[in-house]
Amino acid sequence: MQVQAVFRTAVQKSPRNDVVAEGRPLARVAAPLRLQSLDVFRGLTIAAMILVNNPGSFRHVYPILNHAVWNGARPADLIFPFFLFIVGVSVSLSFAQHGDRGTRQGALLAIVARRTLLLFALGALINGVPYFDWDVFRISGVLQRIALCYGAAAVCALTLPVAAQVGVTIGALASYWLVMMLIPVPGFGAGNLTPDGNLAAYIDRTLMGGHLLHEDWDPEGLLSTIPAAATTMLGVLAGRWLRAPQSSQQRLLRLLIGGATAVVVGEIMSLWFPLNKSLWSSSYAVYTAGVAMISLGACYWLVDIEGIRRWSTPFVIYGTNPIIAYFGSSLVAKALELMLVRAPDGANMPVKRFIYEELFLRVGDPAMASLLYALVTVGVWLGVTSILYRRGIFVKV
Repeated sequence: MQVQAVFRTAVQKSPRNDVVAEGRPLARVAAPLRLQSLDVFRGLTIAAMILVNNPGSFRHVYPILNHAVWNGARPADLIFPFFLFIVGVSVSLSFAQHGDRGTRQGALLAIVARRTLLLFALGALINGVPYFDWDVFRISGVLQRIALCYGAAAVCALTLPVAAQVGVTIGALASYWLVMMLIPVPGFGAGNLTPDGNLAAYIDRTLMGGHLLHEDWDPEGLLSTIPAAATTMLGVLAGRWLRAPQSSQQRLLRLLIGGATAVVVGEIMSLWFPLNKSLWSSSYAVYTAGVAMISLGACYWLVDIEGIRRWSTPFVIYGTNPIIAYFGSSLVAKALELMLVRAPDGANMPVKRFIYEELFLRVGDPAMASLLYALVTVGVWLGVTSILYRRGIFVKV
């Protein structure tokens, strides 16, 4: 893990990157290699991830923060694919910056390998703390999936021409759809998309039985990582649009048209392969990438084109230290579940439950109390990352 101390200057630059000459059209210029709108979008996504992952009680989750029970895509189901899409955009912009510096491909591949392994290890650490009991150890996880998707997308972006990257992305989505529908699962047959009966679940319990989130399946399993990597590749391709030698309005139009097209295509695909986060269905990958493009486009318009930035400061802070925010909040949440405190009735209970019941549940409505707990958690980690931000400390993998 790398800690960078960056001390920012107070020089203010124009929010527009179009070159305008009196009486002449907008000149086409390359986009800056670091977009504040991407930090804002990343920060929004991390804040939403912490909000959804930290209710006061999982029995009383505020309705809008619930995931779809199985098929479908609720607002909470957009967060993880948004982050993978952002990873892809960041890969595209970062490699372009390295290219300008003349960094060799071999050196970049070494960086990719190191980051992939470190991210995977951090995910395993979250799963294992504090006992590291292999008998119940979960192998998969959010950071593990991010690691694998980042690694796959980065290698593709580094080694393949653009046309091949498009082909790999489409091929991954089509192949996943075909094998899920055509390969029979013992005892269930072909095309079964129930939690236990689908091919992805069968592969996971065959190869990782006893090390899954649920008894017979895992939402971050092996086979479903393939379409998740395609989501990341769609981010890589969107990143190319953002650094194209065009006016900012033209880049924005590409994002919005591409996003709207992907949403429509994903909805059409869902008629045969339903939107499903746990399966990361091909339709879900395309649909959520489309929504991500539109959302990034909205941030790009507000922040980088119009220069309307005051509202975005908390999200910039979150977006420049995402690893600290996610990793730290996950470890603290686990610690609060494991540590015990004596309740007023004399019984021992987890610290998290004690805080929720003794402080937040006093508002009366359990779902509202659960939401308030989650909002306070987001606020606490905004405070932590704000301290790091003010001191110019940015932790990167």
